[in-house]
Amino acid sequence: MSGSKTVHLPQEPETTIPETDLVFSANELEQIEKYKAMYPTPQGAVMRVLWMAQEKFGYLPPEVIRLVAETLGLPYALVYGVSTFYTQYYKARVGKYVLDVCTCFACQVVGGCDVFSHLCDRLGIEDGGTSEDRLITLRQAECLGACGSGPMLQVANGPYVHNLTPERADDLIADLKRGKLPEFVSMTLPQDEDEMGGNRRTDVDNVDTYETQPVAERLSC
Repeated sequence: MSGSKTVHLPQEPETTIPETDLVFSANELEQIEKYKAMYPTPQGAVMRVLWMAQEKFGYLPPEVIRLVAETLGLPYALVYGVSTFYTQYYKARVGKYVLDVCTCFACQVVGGCDVFSHLCDRLGIEDGGTSEDRLITLRQAECLGACGSGPMLQVANGPYVHNLTPERADDLIADLKRGKLPEFVSMTLPQDEDEMGGNRRTDVDNVDTYETQPVAERLSC
């Protein structure tokens, strides 16, 4: 038709995981049924099953998101929307360990960007990059809810590292290269020290206290 324009539709992304591998095992399907039983509808289980899929495949490319959708009997768009909303779900290949460094305001003013920039230089990568040995992916993160013990970071959706300094960041990298994850540390709240003489947790071995960090050298990363 005269004056019409050609519309270029987006292409389906290339698959990165072989179709033969895109299956949940019998045990995994049994666990998914248990998750579904916890909620009124299968939609309630979507976050748990996405997490299971990420642990199985390492990240969530479109074909894995589609597998989750089909397994739960949900629209692909719904599952895709959940997976892309939360930064804890990885949509691209990442290193063995993902370091989410908080650079939100509370951490920023006490050195969050200083630590982040130090790690960028140390690893030779930028925000969202992965080291050459595929060991570490480095990312900036919004508030992780540990403002009193900043600067801080989270390792691979797991343990927090509090009261960060460039030196402590170097120690962390050295440990990760040896395959050693940081242990859980319970932070003592000021009211615990005043009212309880220590930490309110009695079931942990590692306890630390808040430290007053110097004012940051830089307020942007």
